Amino acid sequence: MSGALDDANRSTVARHADLPTPSAFSTLFRLLGVALAAILVSSVAVAGFVAADVLNRVGEGAVTLEDDVEVAPPSLGAYPSDEAFNLLIVGTDECGEVSTKILGDRCAQSDQGALNDVTLLVHVSAAPRAVTVVSFPRDLGLEVPECEREDGSTASGMSKGRINEVFEHAGVSCVAKTVTDLSGLPVEFAAKISFDGVIAITDAIGGVDVCVAGEGIHDTLAGVDLPVGTHTVSGASALAFIRTRHGVGDGSDLARISNQQQYMSRLAKKILSAETLTDPSKVLRLMDTVADNIVPSESLSNALTLTQLALALKDVEFSDFVFVQYPNLTDPEDSDKVVPDYDAAAPLWAALIAGEPITLAGDVATHRSVELATPPPVDEPVETATEAPEARATLPPEISGQTLDQETCSVGVQAE
Repeated sequence: MSGALDDANRSTVARHADLPTPSAFSTLFRLLGVALAAILVSSVAVAGFVAADVLNRVGEGAVTLEDDVEVAPPSLGAYPSDEAFNLLIVGTDECGEVSTKILGDRCAQSDQGALNDVTLLVHVSAAPRAVTVVSFPRDLGLEVPECEREDGSTASGMSKGRINEVFEHAGVSCVAKTVTDLSGLPVEFAAKISFDGVIAITDAIGGVDVCVAGEGIHDTLAGVDLPVGTHTVSGASALAFIRTRHGVGDGSDLARISNQQQYMSRLAKKILSAETLTDPSKVLRLMDTVADNIVPSESLSNALTLTQLALALKDVEFSDFVFVQYPNLTDPEDSDKVVPDYDAAAPLWAALIAGEPITLAGDVATHRSVELATPPPVDEPVETATEAPEARATLPPEISGQTLDQETCSVGVQAE
């Protein structure tokens, strides 16, 4: 790897002109964002310094973040318990040797720069630790600040640019700066991954069990034919599952996003499970794959830093891992695009900045695409002398999402 990977104009990229919706690979980025974060900040703690040679490779080609946020110095032990931190995951549509074989003519040397088809902000609160993962729609139109590129040149700001074009505009650092301006949260750490990296990490993880309800998923366009029940998907079958649009919910792209959330949560659970984290060979294989397939920020390029972040997360309960979609409204200038719903997002950012754990009030999904696998338990009041309940911020119903401890099933339909 080298810093040249951030020069999007010299990359082999996937063509988007004929694609009205995100490709299977770009949707997989969204799903693997949390998985990548989990690998970066969880598996390291298990492998420890036995994997120092692998961890040191993570720093190759590290990029500089323009907003030089102060972070705790690398040291033994967990990241300081009184400090929160934020990790930005940027998934780009650059093609490599493996993805070119799969995508064929969609990959070509082009003057078009690489897009950040997936942008995820992973927020980890100060102790008691909680994790919130915010996914930004790829077609979100928002203000983009003036940024400094890796080569030292200046990229002008834009009053309204699509978030998935910011990487092409000025690199990972500018994506981080844009997210900070939108959220008010500093981005201390960042990592970029491309198509081939996604494929490699998927292969290293193995299969994922997914649940299908409704009429079963039958979508000939996506190549999915799954009856009602639980199925293990991997490789091509996983790509087909997360790519299906007409086979779930109301057939909309927003329905597909919620369907993908089921896959994302189950994938993250598998990485965080004892099955994975107590198997040193599996952990090292995952770490080795990550080391060869990400470009980190300089702040994330130290083995001790990775270990600190890992130890900070080792005791987080699944109920305190929350996945949310950034709230948005239809763009009045283009009905195929969206713009920020600032009013709905304000309580989310306020809670994260204040270090308050959050409670979801919105639906687990949009457009009837997934449902809870089992109904939530009904708590019967018990009069006992207990401590006062922890104060939590309840998000508005406009924000949909789920916690890691919730099991969902995709509501399949018979696609025409």
